[in-house]
Amino acid sequence: MSPVFDCRDEAQLLAGMRQARQAIGRGELVVLPTDTVYGVAADAFSARAVQRLLEAKGRGRSSPPPVLVAGIATLRALVAEVPAPVERLVEAFWPGGLTIVLPAQPSLSWDLGDTQGTVAVRMPANNLALELLEETGPLAVSSANLTGKPAAILAWDAQNMLGDSVAVYLDGGPSATGIASTIIDATSLVSGSTDVEPVIRVLREGAIDRAALREIVGDLLEPDPVREPDDTFIPSLPDAPETVGPDGGRGAGGSGLSPEQGSA
Repeated sequence: MSPVFDCRDEAQLLAGMRQARQAIGRGELVVLPTDTVYGVAADAFSARAVQRLLEAKGRGRSSPPPVLVAGIATLRALVAEVPAPVERLVEAFWPGGLTIVLPAQPSLSWDLGDTQGTVAVRMPANNLALELLEETGPLAVSSANLTGKPAAILAWDAQNMLGDSVAVYLDGGPSATGIASTIIDATSLVSGSTDVEPVIRVLREGAIDRAALREIVGDLLEPDPVREPDDTFIPSLPDAPETVGPDGGRGAGGSGLSPEQGSA
């Protein structure tokens, strides 16, 4: 059975982090805590490792995982451009529960799945996750659960679902909120996206609410959805892509992210 390390214990923390680094280097999977829910991580630049992640969750290439980074410098290296409104969002909400979809840097050699030329990026507000990211580089990370099951808020929840498909489990205690990150699509703000009106779209509501986003970017945020009294809003992805860009970005859509379980 794959080992579980209680990272609240200093001795187990050191051993767990060492084994987690080694597992990522071998192309294996690691479960780690984040500030939202537990995530299952793989080397973002290993196509085989990313495929293992998708298979462990029971997902296909049409649902590519987001990428966690240790800071904005890594964001700049992964995306084609960081528009000024995105800079303001990063300053306000990173590290934290905001995942941002942008066109990927075309020179990168990686395969996250059917991304339509985009990447979803987040910097988590969790010291253990950030330490691992500093040592491994960007990690493809999705919520640590089987597709269709609730996201794990305990390491044991993740282990019960993912079992030995994961090499190492890092236990950081219960998730602080248990609320997954908010996912936004900012691809239409990137230079050259002249075929669509610049707008930031919310692909999944989560840790950062629309009111907080609107305080930073104003009318660049799409209008709030119309809700009937007592209705619960369930976000959904729009139709399939026509060009590049996710979900209404530089075309009609297609990041492949699940609004319910796309990211940790």
